[in-house]
Amino acid sequence: MKLLIRPAPEVAIKSKPVRRQQMRHLRQNIRKLLARVDPEIRVEGSWDRVDVEVPDGRRLSGPVVEALLRIPGISTIQEIGAFPLVSLEDVAEKAVDAFSGRLNGKTFAVRARRHGEHSFRSIDLERMVGAALMQASGATGVDLKSPQVEVRIEVQGDQFHIAHRKHRGLGGYPLGSVENVLTLISGGYDSSVAAYLMMRRGLRNHFLFFSLGGTAHEVGVRQVVHYLWDRYGASHSAKFIAVPFEGVVAEIMRSVSQRHWGVVLKRQMLVAAAEIARKNNAIGLVTGDAVAQVSSQTLSNLNVVDRATDEVVLRPLVSMDKESIIRIAREIGTESYARTMPEYCGVISRKPATRAKLHRVEEDEAQMNAAVLANAIDAREETPVNRLLETNVTPEEVELVQTPAVDDVIIDVRHPSEGEQAPLELTSNEILQIPFYELNRQMADLPGNRQYLLYCDRGTMSRMHAGHLKAEGHENVKVYAPVV
Repeated sequence: MKLLIRPAPEVAIKSKPVRRQQMRHLRQNIRKLLARVDPEIRVEGSWDRVDVEVPDGRRLSGPVVEALLRIPGISTIQEIGAFPLVSLEDVAEKAVDAFSGRLNGKTFAVRARRHGEHSFRSIDLERMVGAALMQASGATGVDLKSPQVEVRIEVQGDQFHIAHRKHRGLGGYPLGSVENVLTLISGGYDSSVAAYLMMRRGLRNHFLFFSLGGTAHEVGVRQVVHYLWDRYGASHSAKFIAVPFEGVVAEIMRSVSQRHWGVVLKRQMLVAAAEIARKNNAIGLVTGDAVAQVSSQTLSNLNVVDRATDEVVLRPLVSMDKESIIRIAREIGTESYARTMPEYCGVISRKPATRAKLHRVEEDEAQMNAAVLANAIDAREETPVNRLLETNVTPEEVELVQTPAVDDVIIDVRHPSEGEQAPLELTSNEILQIPFYELNRQMADLPGNRQYLLYCDRGTMSRMHAGHLKAEGHENVKVYAPVV
């Protein structure tokens, strides 16, 4: 079996040196990924095409085409049947075998091209094959201007090729032919789609995760990142970089006006991302922001956020609505991950500023202890993405309790402002007010002979932090999940 691969049209219009470089990247990527299917597959090519040849007798058309459909930089994939040139009658017979069942009720046209010296003209071949197809199929007729099916035959010396099915590729540029970027990834719809769009554009991604919600969240993000890389970016190595950000969140909530929490958190993330990007040869930062989707993504707030660093910030989703983002997530296979990903809402203000002023945000940030962010950056962990699922990071199973025992202690992990607006009231249980950002520090001081049930409104933060505490050895922690 042979496959003819055409690059995306944008590649063809590049200058000769750039086009040559991008086609070299494309061939290398195809060769590397198809070697995982069968190391004997041959990949060759020229300035405007890549030729893939699968050894005879290997039933690999499905896996090979499936792999090619996920490689950035490919416009079309044409399945080609290659045969020795015996006679025009034999060409017609092979064309009937390939197309007769696909022409019922349709118009068609035969397009023939020749390379070399032959005793017949291209039009002779077209007429013979067309007549044979009309006789052997249920085609409605020949339409040379706008046929529903095109039968393409190419004669090269003593061989001829029949073009079978054509598949639409990802398009974009070959991965690695553009610069490197660092993508901020949370595992949700937006960041995973943003990462995919950057890979499709030829940008090699490293993935940066800010850990806000404990082990359970990180496990989910690792799975998304590994899926994205393995499916669309495995031709190049990539890193997964996890930064423990719970301390930074705690410092923001202690030092910053509540109206600026979301903006300051994003600024702190960009400051950290810029430093990490420079150490990983990445010259751009990628986020999943879309204009006005949440309060921190107004144009005014995005402007304030971007002033935190001099690095270029790329936002491929900036003009998309949520429906379009979810549709792409479904197409690329990340929707099922994002749908079940825990949502961490611990730093959302009750009345967030939608038009933050840079000087006021900077005044708030000046109250923060700069060492907290520096320590978080230093404590980052870097893992090759191809080994991401090998490492031992598993969420702890946490028991949910609907009716607490008399001696159970309830820990309300919500922010104090949330507790003031909707106090938790129980008749027989002791209730402790420990905000989630203080939980790790204060837990060590609590009596170890009591049973503690964590509580928050949605149950997300309580589950995350209970799992985190259990992973650190606190076996006396469960989650209070009252029936609503």
